[in-house]
Amino acid sequence: MDNVFIERLWRSLKYECVYLHAFETGSELRAGLERWIRYYNTRRPHSALTGQTPNEAYHQIAPAPSPGHASETVPITALAA
Repeated sequence: MDNVFIERLWRSLKYECVYLHAFETGSELRAGLERWIRYYNTRRPHSALTGQTPNEAYHQIAPAPSPGHASETVPITALAA
């Protein structure tokens, strides 16, 4: 199950970008991949994210820390005491 997400990403990349375009040089391929990854992260809705893009899902407010876990805002000096 660990690889399922990355395998799905590579499958989408191949079928939605690489196989549809006849890139003739490495620089064309790189530019095409950069455009597709930007599209994938910013404009392509994902069903697993309830229709959000990865950027929208990532930039939402982070959930509160779980009970029993230290807050990330504790000053380092407080830890030394």
